Amino acid sequence: MLSGYIPEFRTRFRATIMGIIMGLLNERIQMMPRKELDELQLKLLKAQARRLYELSPFYRERMKAKNVTPEDIRTLDDSAKLPFMTKKDLRDFYPDKLFTVPRREIIRYHASSGTTGKPTIVGYTRKDIDMWAESLGRSLTSVGLGEDDVIQVANTYGLFTGGLGFHYAAERIGAAVVPASTGNTERQIQMIQDLGVTAYAATPSYMMYVGEVAEKMGIDLKQSTLKTGLLGAEPWSDKMRDRIQSQYGIRGINCFGASELSGPLFTECSEQTGIHFWKDVALVEIIDPETHEKLGPGESGEMVITMLQKEAFPIIRYRIGDITMLEEDTCSCGRAHPRITRITGRVDDMLIIRGINVFPSQVEHCLNTNPEVGNEFQILVERKGHLDEMLVKVELKPEAFTDNILELNALRERITSKLRNSLNVGAKVELVPPGSLPRYEGKAKRVKDTREI
Repeated sequence: MLSGYIPEFRTRFRATIMGIIMGLLNERIQMMPRKELDELQLKLLKAQARRLYELSPFYRERMKAKNVTPEDIRTLDDSAKLPFMTKKDLRDFYPDKLFTVPRREIIRYHASSGTTGKPTIVGYTRKDIDMWAESLGRSLTSVGLGEDDVIQVANTYGLFTGGLGFHYAAERIGAAVVPASTGNTERQIQMIQDLGVTAYAATPSYMMYVGEVAEKMGIDLKQSTLKTGLLGAEPWSDKMRDRIQSQYGIRGINCFGASELSGPLFTECSEQTGIHFWKDVALVEIIDPETHEKLGPGESGEMVITMLQKEAFPIIRYRIGDITMLEEDTCSCGRAHPRITRITGRVDDMLIIRGINVFPSQVEHCLNTNPEVGNEFQILVERKGHLDEMLVKVELKPEAFTDNILELNALRERITSKLRNSLNVGAKVELVPPGSLPRYEGKAKRVKDTREI
């Protein structure tokens, strides 16, 4: 008995020591003075620029086109000399032509929906996974979560990054994880009660829906152990945060991430004065989307992100499309890491439906695979209750529009299924007669979004 117990004791002891060491390093990086953070960030930026110049034909050609070499990166402001990267680059070099490690070093793939039917593929090395978990783990500790917490993850598990991102981060800080994924809301509520769940990772609209279903079940979430909502992946407002707090007693923490970067990476701290970006993980810039001029703190513009330690799928000066402001003063929590304010919009036409990115061009690409479909369509987005719903009105060609209800229903079901498979989110389809949708001079207005966030 004793001989079997000693190895197990040693394993647990090592894990405890490693946890203590990681905790100390975590706290050290979070509270590092600004000067040291800037020095560390510049060192990482130089190393990443050098690495990509040597390993990536894509980046090397882009840098040569801008007449810049790694030696030209001498200060953090010199990041502006580096070329931009856009979503189009991810599509053009599908699936893995932007990777900078051998395939044998890839230990995981994730994917997001693409604008022309092809997904964006992101590969991860072991270090990439560790850095992802470390970044979000720090964020969770910054809102007061730790080994005494039970975190239920109601984000999707699978090719999308939300579920596994929160899962690994929660384990990183020693919390217990309930990998609930999405759906089956009554069971989710039951687990919250039975397991003493203290934090819940989900989209804001689903968090509201959970509260609504709990009320119908006669359950008062204010009386439960659940006190923190880790909420993101879709637009939401301070007004919605206030409702979640007042109606259900849950503090809503704003989270940020994107599948191209590594899924959820950053959150607000307990002060809730903006989302902290760890300086050793990412370099954040705000630019004028038209002139590409770099803007200063407090100026609203398009966010540009450089991932400083990614190995398999590095991102430099990625134009993510979100409109926000950067705050660089030291937060009242004591952290000198910069913060972004709440995202106020997009520079493109991307929609976020239940946490999934949807582009009108995706819808158009899918519709065009059906010979019965005409040239016009319209997307209507509204919020029913607390959940988003998308309706796609589709004009049929004259020869395809018929009085035969059975034929129309079969066509509608076929298009609905194709859209669901292409977008990874459900959409209702309404087939309409030729010429019935509005026409516009100039650019067509494809989207009508009536959501109040």
